[in-house]
Amino acid sequence: MGGRFGDGPVRPEAQGIPQLSEDWQARALALTLASGALGRWNIDMSRRAREQLAPPDYARFSYFEKWTAALADLLVETGALSREELAAGDTTARPMADKTLRAEQVAGVLARGGPADRDTGPAPRFAPGDVVRTLRPAGNRLVEGGHTRLPAYAAGAQGRVLRRHGSHVLPDANAHGLGEAPEPLYAVAFPASELWTAPEHPRDEVILDLWQSYLEPA
Repeated sequence: MGGRFGDGPVRPEAQGIPQLSEDWQARALALTLASGALGRWNIDMSRRAREQLAPPDYARFSYFEKWTAALADLLVETGALSREELAAGDTTARPMADKTLRAEQVAGVLARGGPADRDTGPAPRFAPGDVVRTLRPAGNRLVEGGHTRLPAYAAGAQGRVLRRHGSHVLPDANAHGLGEAPEPLYAVAFPASELWTAPEHPRDEVILDLWQSYLEPA
């Protein structure tokens, strides 16, 4: 949604980590974290589920409402719960109950995180200083209409490679159960004038982390 017109100004002071101002928001966060521990999906599948919410819902839902709606879809999609069980609030013990995330385990799970860097993948095509261009349109080349981390506002833009991050899991594949398919990942700097027709500060830069298959030589 970056760069979309009509949403009003960006207010940096209002950005940051959403506040858990209500009890249900903390419960939504806890449910999402605990359900992820079942091992039935990965972080890219979670992002894909949130993106695939119906556009009217995505536009009107708050931050944690998006999380809750996407989690419900993932639980049904992966067979963890049926639609009927979800609708009924069925709390009967499930076969995967042995994977329950206990409160005392949470700190360790969060500390370990989910590293996405890998030692395999194709050889890097680009080096720091290379001028590159992103693909247009900014779509998933593996699954029609699928998840991608190339923002639509950066499609067809020219930038320069700042650094290589090594090889990382490709979200376009991982979000759809097609394997990790690791690729080189680059930090690429784009002038604001490459991304928007009339930027307020044309010499500002936006730095995006982009996978090799998103880029071509400029």
